[in-house]
Amino acid sequence: DESLGKADDIYFEGGDHRTLVHVSGKDFRNLTSDARQARFSYPAY
Repeated sequence: DESLGKADDIYFEGGDHRTLVHVSGKDFRNLTSDARQARFSYPAY
């Protein structure tokens, strides 16, 4: 979701439902700078 690019820190599930992978917002923006982005989620409340 394009809103991830505004986050200071991003955490992804590591694949085992117990581990989180941390990526700084700056690193995430660098990794995804050429990726196509869209808005596909919204706040639940």
